[in-house]
Amino acid sequence: MSDASSVRRISIMTLIASLLPLVQACGVGEAGAVPHEQPVASVPVVTARATRGDAYAFHAGTVTLEADSEAAVVAKVAGEVRDVLVQEGQTVTAGQVLARLDRDRLSLRMEQARADLRKLQQEYRRNVLLHEKGLVSEGAFENLRFDLEALDADYQLAKLELEYTEIRSPIDGVISAKLTMPGNSVRQGEAVFQISDSTTLLAKLHVPQRELFQFEQGQQAELAFDALPGAVYSAHVLRISPRIDASTGTVKVTLAVSDPERALLPGMFARARIVYEVRQDTLLIPADAVLAEDAEPSVFVVEDGIARRRSVTTGLGSGARIEITSGLKGTEDIVILGQLGLRDGSAVTSKEDGNQI
Repeated sequence: MSDASSVRRISIMTLIASLLPLVQACGVGEAGAVPHEQPVASVPVVTARATRGDAYAFHAGTVTLEADSEAAVVAKVAGEVRDVLVQEGQTVTAGQVLARLDRDRLSLRMEQARADLRKLQQEYRRNVLLHEKGLVSEGAFENLRFDLEALDADYQLAKLELEYTEIRSPIDGVISAKLTMPGNSVRQGEAVFQISDSTTLLAKLHVPQRELFQFEQGQQAELAFDALPGAVYSAHVLRISPRIDASTGTVKVTLAVSDPERALLPGMFARARIVYEVRQDTLLIPADAVLAEDAEPSVFVVEDGIARRRSVTTGLGSGARIEITSGLKGTEDIVILGQLGLRDGSAVTSKEDGNQI
């Protein structure tokens, strides 16, 4: 071996010896130098258990209230309005006097008709005796009797027209419009009041014809009003139209709304729900707890501090809750808040919800 080769070998060995401490310092081959894994933080969630209750299927829509019975009060005779005895919004009963017309002219006409009738009655009584004695012909006596009947009818008509100067309510209800004032002259047949019977109000809902089979008379419904926050009024299906509107493809379903306290008014806007199916004693959970990814409903349940994804089958709704027909037994702790940030197997810190679901 030449001197040059020996020098190269010594140089390489010296270089390796100088690098070895550096490699050892880097921890190569030392198990204790592997960095420690950080513990995974648990996700805080709120859980609750399912409850049992009734689930409902319903049709929802918007409606405007209408009076079940509404009547226009008209003047049956012409005349000048002397007194108006009611105001808009006032409750009235059938037969109550609402206004009075001038009665002087009709009173005189009735008195004249009565006088003419009394005169003819006396003449008729005299002719009865003469007719019995054969002193009056049969034809003359018959004509006299016909005249008496005609005058009696004329008197009754004059008496009736005088009674018509008192304008009366034809139904029980509320004055929804007052169309005249004292001093006005009204014509025969002219409307002077509008009366609505708001004891029972109607709400007409137009539903698609494909849903017609779901409805029948007597089904229960409920109405909620923006004008009355928190108040819910019960109703029922009063009738279903036998005709489909060809232009809209809908069927008119009429609801009857009971309002004995008369808190509701015709024209009020409401949101209606008609319940057409009820399932009793079903398993219910909050609808927000159900995840619908990939069209497969699922929920997260907590098992020993770990979130497990569980596929479920849903059914009918019940307000903010939904029916679970399969996938849960009812004893699981279901994540109802915080589930959107979970994955199957996530560690969780759960807090039980204090409100029953």
